[in-house]
Amino acid sequence: MQAIIGVDIGTTSTKTALFDRTGKILAQENLTYPLYEPQVDYAEEDPEQILTAVLQGITAVSAVANRRHITITGVSFSAAMHSLILLDGAHQPLTRVITWADNRAIRQSQALEDSGAAQCLYLKTGTPNHPMTPLAKLIWFREKQPALFKQVRHVSGIKGYIFWRLFGQDVSDYGIASTTGMFDSQTLTWEPQALALTGLTLKQLPQLVATETLFTGLSPAIATQLGLSESVPFIIGSSDGALANLGVGATTSDTLAVSIGTSGALRLVVDHPIFDPTGKLFCYVVDSRRWVVGGPVNNGGIVLQWVLEQWFPETAQMTYPELMTLAAQSVPGAHGLIFLPYLGGERAPIWNPEARGTLLGLTRKHTQADMVRAVLEGVIFNLGAVKQLVEKRVGPFNKIQATGGFTQTNLGMQILADCFNQPVEVAKRAMGSAWGAALLGFQALGIKPIELHEEPMTSPQRWHPEPESVVRYQELMTIWQHCGDALALQYHQIAQFQKKYN
Repeated sequence: MQAIIGVDIGTTSTKTALFDRTGKILAQENLTYPLYEPQVDYAEEDPEQILTAVLQGITAVSAVANRRHITITGVSFSAAMHSLILLDGAHQPLTRVITWADNRAIRQSQALEDSGAAQCLYLKTGTPNHPMTPLAKLIWFREKQPALFKQVRHVSGIKGYIFWRLFGQDVSDYGIASTTGMFDSQTLTWEPQALALTGLTLKQLPQLVATETLFTGLSPAIATQLGLSESVPFIIGSSDGALANLGVGATTSDTLAVSIGTSGALRLVVDHPIFDPTGKLFCYVVDSRRWVVGGPVNNGGIVLQWVLEQWFPETAQMTYPELMTLAAQSVPGAHGLIFLPYLGGERAPIWNPEARGTLLGLTRKHTQADMVRAVLEGVIFNLGAVKQLVEKRVGPFNKIQATGGFTQTNLGMQILADCFNQPVEVAKRAMGSAWGAALLGFQALGIKPIELHEEPMTSPQRWHPEPESVVRYQELMTIWQHCGDALALQYHQIAQFQKKYN
């Protein structure tokens, strides 16, 4: 039996799975690590803890393969976007991993916007201007920590750091590089203007390689530790968002992938780069022949988690299904109650790290059920605004595949179908990004997976829009968008007040 290991390096955990050619999971491991937030707007990880999770995950699943006499044909990688590590001349970390959730570079991001550089760069890189980008973070380090910045000899992301530790090669795949804000997605090279803004030279940046690139030659010690042959090829892979689309079968421009977990995203795979003139959609490399267009949101299930923790402290045992049951006691539109879900700032569609959550339209007649439903609808309205942007730039699509925790609730899926005014199916594939990495690995190795042609990618369950709810949501969503636009100035004022008196 032939099998491949897919490794998905996430923000707070690394998921590793052994897949056969049909996509069946033969073994899996999920190892977590902490997210460090030492100051307001900081969100960091320890690179050594992540490396340990990667090595232990591979070791665990390869042990199963060895016991069952399964041939491991390769190890392929997915990784979270926008990570940054500064390294010295010996490739020793000078910083932790600065993650996508880190917002310390707000002022640097705003300066890029004010100067016009942000829009110019976006039209080359396809990366929206935001503090999440390594570009903004590097400018922050140059301005705020010049002594440390002078020590920097190499710049990497977490996947590049791991490949350095495994193979001694300083590399970045096109997929991850295209999320930095410093990579020209059309020429597939580092962008000179972005490089000049950071104060770095090309020698300090990793070598760019295709997402299908194979690496071989593990050291005997590492190969023994992992339970692998020294000759087993490692495929560098791409970003987690791009590979999630491959993993759920949303690989053409007629299928929109919607993921709603802690955060959320909408993604559509296209065969050529497509940029949004307003700079509100990303366009990242998937592989040598595909790009992914879409938008990420900060505020998904984490908002409902906040509701459970803060609104129901005396009923700590309340579950998500019970919360959905409560929301279902209200009606579509929550009797005119509007919730802007920006509890953690926001990326798409507004790209404003200072945005704040807002409850509007409250009267004495509103109930707890109305408030919970308004929160749920606000999260989905925000995704609906991203969907409108994608549709405007790419064109119509006829299929929506949903993944993530929201798919476990009938109410959430029905609101999604009503808000999007299209049927919604749930992708049944677990560990989507890890399987996407495995698929890309099979592709790089010239092995044809069986699963793509013989097994449906979605569950039989489908949610259809209800006409009366569609009309109501279309009217309310227009009001919802106007409210968000009107509060843009107040977001900044409130954020500054909170920082002053925090």
